[in-house]
Order: sequence, then structure tokens, then C-alpha cells
Amino acid sequence: MTNKVCIVTGGTRGIGLSTVKAFLEEGYQVVLYGSREETVTKALNELNSEKVEGKWTSLVDEEAIKKDFAEIKEKYGSLDVLINNAGLSESTPFDKYTKDLFEKVMSLNVTAPYVCSQAAAMIMKEQGQGVILNTSSMVSRNGQPSGLAYPVSKFAINGMTISLSRELGKYNIRVNAVAPGITMTDMVKALPEQMIGPMIQAIPMKRIGEPEDIAKAFVFLASDNASYITGAILPVDGAMAV
Repeated sequence: MTNKVCIVTGGTRGIGLSTVKAFLEEGYQVVLYGSREETVTKALNELNSEKVEGKWTSLVDEEAIKKDFAEIKEKYGSLDVLINNAGLSESTPFDKYTKDLFEKVMSLNVTAPYVCSQAAAMIMKEQGQGVILNTSSMVSRNGQPSGLAYPVSKFAINGMTISLSRELGKYNIRVNAVAPGITMTDMVKALPEQMIGPMIQAIPMKRIGEPEDIAKAFVFLASDNASYITGAILPVDGAMAV
């Protein structure tokens, strides 16, 4: 058990909510961020824990995020782990793409992790320690056949992760990413069986990942067991074939 403090963006459902649960089980004080008050309230009601609070501040609002993070540090005594998990996935064909759609995906998937990481790093530097973790994806390695902005954003997250690990290492701040494969989120659950079957056949472990698989990877990378791991992009995909 620990008295450490963890922030999870995109923490109201799927991988994010499972990650919040995993860090609560480890004894962390957790602050989850969601896009809307109602989704945050729903998640908090499900979690039913005194060690979690929720916020719905815009993740691209620099001043608001800096204020939030400073208040979290003041309230709980530290800011030990930031998990940049909020993201937007889509699959629009390139000939249907618009600049607005591209910028919408990049704003949440790249700009928000930049804003949150900078605000957290300022506090972590003063503390002399901290961990920043990002949600990447297997598409950051393989691309995808449609929905250009999503893989572009995840390639960018990998670059951000590796670059920040080199820049912040001297402050004892570790920066890593987890790259999930196909994971049993609400989106995957909604797919027809004829689509899920071939996906499973492409995975040597013959199963789709669970959100808990990703959450456990985050817990490991945040822990002292990973104290000399930084700049890593950890695939959690069952060795899915390209």
C-alpha cells in the first residue's frame, strides 16, 4: 500500500476506468479526469471510494490544468504519477477527411498529453521524482488502413515519451508508454462476431486483451519494480501479427 497520488485522464470508462481501479487497489489517491460532469459522476458512483475524486477540466486548457495539478499537489501532498490516457479513435477514409477532424484528434491525443505532462513535470521536478505514463497503441508501430490522425497521434506520443524520458531523467522523472493491442472495450464489444473472430486468430495468445491487462502494465511501470525503465513503449498486445 502507498500514500502516493495518481492522475488518470480519460478515467471514466474502458482502459482508463480499469486503470483507476488498479491504482486504488494499490492504495493510491486517484484523481480521474473525464470529458463531462455526468460521465465523471457515473464513474465515481461506480467506484464508490473515498480515495478518488473526479474533474472534467479541458485537458488542453494550460492555465486551468496547471491550477488543477497545483491544487491536487497542495491537497494531497504530492503528484507522483500522471497517466495520459484520454484519447479519440476514429476510422474516417482519407478522401473523407477534414482539417477540423484531423485537428480534433490531434488536440486530445497529442496536445492534451503535452499540456498535462508539462504541468505535472513542473511539480515533479520540485519533488525530485515522478512518473509520466502515456497510452500509445499498436497502430503506432503498424499504422492502420483508415483513420489517419489516430496512428499519426500515437506515433507522436511515442516520440513525446522517448524525448521527455531523455530530458526529464536528470530530475528522477521516468516517462514510459503502454501500447495496447485490441482490447475488450465498449467499442470492441459492439463489433459483430464475424469481425472479432479473425482478430482473435491473428493473436498468438488467441484472446483479445482485457482493460485490466493494460491497467496492470501501468501499475508495473509506475512502481519501484520499474525504477530503471524509462523511454520504453511497452506493447501489451498478445504478440498480435501485423
